[in-house]
Amino acid sequence: MSRKKRNIYKKKSSSIKNLENKILQIFNQNANKILNYKQVAGRLEIDDSNGRNQIIRKLSELKNQGRLEETSPGKFVIKDQSHYFEGIVDITSRGNAYVVCEELEHDIYIPSRNLNHALHNDLVRVYVYNRKKNKKQEGDIVDILERAKMEFVGVLQLSKNFGFVIPDDPKMYSDIFISQSNLKDAEDGDKVVAKITDWPTNSKNPFGKIIDVLGKPGDHNTEIHSILLDYGLPYKFPPEVENYASKIPIEITDKEIAKRRDMRKDLTFTIDPADAKDFDDALSFTKLENGNYEIGIHIADVSHYVKENTILEDEAYDRATSVYLVDRVVPMLPEILSNNVCSLRPNEEKLTFSVVFEIDDKAHVIHKWFGRTVTLSDKRFAYDDAQSIIENKADHPENDIEIAVLKLNELAKIIRKRRMKHGAISFDKMEVKFQLDDDFNPIGVYVKESKDANKLIEEFMLLANRSVAEFIGKQREKNKEKTFVYRIHDEPNIDKLIALQDIITKFGYQIQTDTKKHTSDSLNKLLADVHGKAESNMVETLTIRSMSKAIYTTKNIGHYGLAFDYYTHFTSPIRRYPDVMVHRLLQHYLDGGKSVNAEIYEEKCKHSSEREYMATKAERDSIKYMQVKYMQDHKDKQFTGVISGVTEWGIYVEIIENKCEGMVRIKDIKGDYYIFDEKQYALIGQVTKTKYQLGDEVTVNVKSTDLVRKFLDFNLIE
Repeated sequence: MSRKKRNIYKKKSSSIKNLENKILQIFNQNANKILNYKQVAGRLEIDDSNGRNQIIRKLSELKNQGRLEETSPGKFVIKDQSHYFEGIVDITSRGNAYVVCEELEHDIYIPSRNLNHALHNDLVRVYVYNRKKNKKQEGDIVDILERAKMEFVGVLQLSKNFGFVIPDDPKMYSDIFISQSNLKDAEDGDKVVAKITDWPTNSKNPFGKIIDVLGKPGDHNTEIHSILLDYGLPYKFPPEVENYASKIPIEITDKEIAKRRDMRKDLTFTIDPADAKDFDDALSFTKLENGNYEIGIHIADVSHYVKENTILEDEAYDRATSVYLVDRVVPMLPEILSNNVCSLRPNEEKLTFSVVFEIDDKAHVIHKWFGRTVTLSDKRFAYDDAQSIIENKADHPENDIEIAVLKLNELAKIIRKRRMKHGAISFDKMEVKFQLDDDFNPIGVYVKESKDANKLIEEFMLLANRSVAEFIGKQREKNKEKTFVYRIHDEPNIDKLIALQDIITKFGYQIQTDTKKHTSDSLNKLLADVHGKAESNMVETLTIRSMSKAIYTTKNIGHYGLAFDYYTHFTSPIRRYPDVMVHRLLQHYLDGGKSVNAEIYEEKCKHSSEREYMATKAERDSIKYMQVKYMQDHKDKQFTGVISGVTEWGIYVEIIENKCEGMVRIKDIKGDYYIFDEKQYALIGQVTKTKYQLGDEVTVNVKSTDLVRKFLDFNLIE
């Protein structure tokens, strides 16, 4: 796990390391200034003759390369800005990197020696050497414009007078030096959070200080908190935020009720996971005299309690989302709000923001109303409870709520069928769930599929989200465009679809990509055909990866996956900050307000998308952690799995029964010498011609587990 401790400074030598990068960085930071060798030496704090002579020679070399211009003898300025670009660093597993630049068709390769202390996801300025068409572009990072993160989780290795933090993040290629005065009482072997404070030019390692001691590696809470903090996600609220939330007035006054549509007498209920505590949404159901149905989608009115320009608002914005880990929820709002005041708990009056539809028997929307309401939930259903009604009470409903659930399910199926006909893609991916004991140890793994009760809620939430987005977005057609928060999903990249086609062909599946409709239809057919097969989870995962990422933005382009021209997130403000923004904007426009500043909301959308992405990665890591923890106790068992990935160093195998994934390393496959065949996605034995190919079923057992790295190694059972 640990790396060998090393000195902070490289061994002194007569040549100055990375001198070219250092000089270019100085000229880039002074792009319009003319500098001589003395000024460069001064900025580099070099005052010996040997160092100055190296600078003089390097300035001449850079002039000959066309990267500096000599304006007069001995005076230079940066030249040819067309070779300089800005982009985001992507560190590879081998320590080299690529800079992803929107202006260029291909990413820029950066060898590790040219990183110039840049880290993964930093925004940098890069000089590109080779810009010829169809040739690999290589470059130097000459300036770090913005650091992606400065805090890293890792294990402290202590020496007598200093320590190093060995980061958990595999993309963080350098250990962090910690002086004795910055140890914060951490002990050798502790898992800690270290913040980079400085990275001297001549130092191999950044300098840092310990800002939090998490505990010992392998301890459950230590590892869960490490996952959160590694992605910059907090695991507790500041005391001042908790204190502020506890003092918010929660009484629903007659004066407040008078401002709202009173729907407390309407039949209302919630349907959520069995272990849920934050109930964002409720449904109400009334049969009208004309034979149609009044269906209300009622959403917790979070914006009534979370006011702008408060510390509670600042905290909610910073978090931007709740994080759902295997063993806990890290909420966006303090528990007094998320699980109590705002949660639509049964038999409690609640302030809500609603979309109320009149819908006919063929699930056509006849009329819709938007506005603030006060509601009272009559009953709380878990998904399994509602599913039981759907499966067992279709012919004999016993009360009004059962009648409502059955009718809503009937209407939801019609809406879903219509949506699929218009080109929506059906991603009913299975969820990996764990049974945990009292100490949060996984004692069972099971796969949960979406059933009718889940789809009932999904369809009516989609309808509400779509209707709110259309209500604001379609005003553009009337020349009354208003800034709004949309949830968009771009069409898939054709190169990714071709790559998907190459893989699924091995299993006998095909997709068509000649038109948008053919693409969505064939993707749906693929997902239906693969359902229940051994390779289903792998193919579904690869299909999802071929899609564009859904994001928040003020610039609407529609939602490809749902086949909606307008879509937003309105239905989960307890756990998503964009929904809070949508509530505020909707009310603002209902009140006749003018369009708001798009730049401000676009920045908030970008932040929300980034935080959502980080939360998703943390959630995945918590699942991997629990899978490794579960497999630790099953080392004697053999499992049937599917080869889910093939690389030059081995094969990844996903166990069919519990979806745990691990690696069989190529050196551990006995009986032959195996070579990676990239075209066939296979390892092929050079003597026996035995082939291990993507999608093949194999038998494995556990060789080793690594909880800290969340990694499984398997043995292949011959």
